[in-house]
Amino acid sequence: MSQANKQLGKLYLVPAPLDFGCQQEAPLTNVMPMGTIEAAAKINHWICENAKTTRAYLKRIDSISPLSLPIQSQTMTELPRQVHKKGDHLGVFDAKPLLNTALQGQDMGLISEAGMPAVADPGSSVVRAAHELGLTVIPLVGPVSLLLALASSGLNGQNFAFVGYLPQEPQERVKRIKELEQLAVKTGQTQLFIETPYRNLALWASLVQSLQASTRLAFSSGMTLSDAATQCATLQQWRKTKSSNGDAPAGLSNQTPAVFAIGV
Repeated sequence: MSQANKQLGKLYLVPAPLDFGCQQEAPLTNVMPMGTIEAAAKINHWICENAKTTRAYLKRIDSISPLSLPIQSQTMTELPRQVHKKGDHLGVFDAKPLLNTALQGQDMGLISEAGMPAVADPGSSVVRAAHELGLTVIPLVGPVSLLLALASSGLNGQNFAFVGYLPQEPQERVKRIKELEQLAVKTGQTQLFIETPYRNLALWASLVQSLQASTRLAFSSGMTLSDAATQCATLQQWRKTKSSNGDAPAGLSNQTPAVFAIGV
């Protein structure tokens, strides 16, 4: 039977809670619609960033909507380590072999450790491969940290860009910060970026030291959790702020994931 005539499985993009790596968890029904939870409970074949994390998430789902198969009977394929390190958004990694199960008629789920897969996380190569293979791609509803941060910042939500991680080397990081600031001032485009949590405070220090007094700087941390924090102010205002973190604001730490934004 040709591929055109046989029933193909679908690829579901399954969002995960944003509490990965956090000390507390958000109640799943507070951050995920029941439709998403029920759809995920029916999937038995997964392409994931981390199998252990996926199993933990499925355990939370199972407590609300029973899984169609026990967790130990589900198939989980992790994306290669090089995809985690360098990303898969440039089209270098061929993910087609990972979708053989869908070509055989079984639905599959794509999941990352937090938020929407393929958005500031690995997975775009899988979605691209699904389109090339003629599979139906279905994104499920759930939290996306970038959009939550943008909406709560008060910065321009009509024109914005996500630029990923900034350089780790201090001089290159400052150079990149100033480039993004010039772009924001010239075009009005909000610039969104992230950092590995344990470097949050180092990044914040670079931002406060490098940006102009009139530029607006925002951060959102621990989104969807009870202690979530979102603040936005000009650099002139931030430089007057002192807290237990020194020059960093209360609510920003090296333990909790955060999204940063600069704009005008």
